[in-house]
Amino acid sequence: MRVAKRRGDFSLQAEFELPTPGIVALFGRSGCGKSTLINIIAGLLAADSAYVELDGRVLSDTTAAIHVPTEARQIGYVFQESRLFPHLSVAANLRYGQGRTKAQAYVDFDAVVELLGLGSLLARRTPQLSGGERQRVAIGRALLSQPRLLLLDEPFAALDAARRAELLPYLETLRDQLAVPMVYVSHQFEEVLRLATQVALIDDGKIIAQGDLGALCLRPELRARIGADAVGAIVDSEVRGIDASSGLLQVSVGSGELRVRTPVPTARTAIGIGAKIRVHVLARDVIVATEEPHGLSVRNRLGGIVTAIVRDDLDTDLISIDVGGTTLLARITTAATQTLRLEPGTAVWALIKSASLRGLRAAALTDPRT
Repeated sequence: MRVAKRRGDFSLQAEFELPTPGIVALFGRSGCGKSTLINIIAGLLAADSAYVELDGRVLSDTTAAIHVPTEARQIGYVFQESRLFPHLSVAANLRYGQGRTKAQAYVDFDAVVELLGLGSLLARRTPQLSGGERQRVAIGRALLSQPRLLLLDEPFAALDAARRAELLPYLETLRDQLAVPMVYVSHQFEEVLRLATQVALIDDGKIIAQGDLGALCLRPELRARIGADAVGAIVDSEVRGIDASSGLLQVSVGSGELRVRTPVPTARTAIGIGAKIRVHVLARDVIVATEEPHGLSVRNRLGGIVTAIVRDDLDTDLISIDVGGTTLLARITTAATQTLRLEPGTAVWALIKSASLRGLRAAALTDPRT
């Protein structure tokens, strides 16, 4: 898709692709153009120029004077506020979404209720619900319109951290079991880390980087926006085993293996052998050694080669280490870089404490709509 829109002094000029199925996170600071962009995709806002195509169907093409009305685009939209009907029950709100589409159903009422844990709420009126419960209903209503694309505009922005943590597993389940393509707008990196299969980084109305989250996290454009404490490598892998003595998951990384803690257990989480897993290895948690260590409590020791050294700030460096096809980042002092005589090509060991690593559910995508 390609869109351009000027509003006062702000100019949006964005171009990106949406791989399907999967979740593309539009990530950037508040006011950078994320909501404007998805409103154009939904047909809620007219663009100065636009070309939007979904599943081979052109929805907008200003050069050809094509503009499919919003209600005919087969796009679901979940706003920051739930926008439910307060005089209707949860069940009636859900069935409202179901009744507004003539599209062939790929998910039914009972499945949505189960996926979003709404069974105990069906008879309630929406004013009786918590903020998190209302957003679950809003998501369910959007899904029952049988969308080919689901847009979520910071759906948890009005919720506190605890409520967001409760809701994220539901979206993980939708991503993996339902696999409707989603564009997820956020300025919270934790949400992007948990959900995204692809990231489009937007700044001042422009897409400045797009791609797989693991590759994008190594780029300075993203590092500059998430802050030093969140900088690190994103590793998507599979569970190869479970350490019987410690309960730690054994996850293959490059030519080696990491032992990580399991995801925080929820009623919707099942982690076993072969499960897809995502690990965020923070640069601040990686220790670099030039000799194989012995007699340490650190469980994770990966041999690798230094591929790049970048000055991070006045007295620290970011060291890129190839551990057999996977790149990890380590943040160490510039003095340590000099003392260890590190340079591209140096053989090193990357040491990471298992206590600092917790696995996250990674995407396991199939598409039930085809």
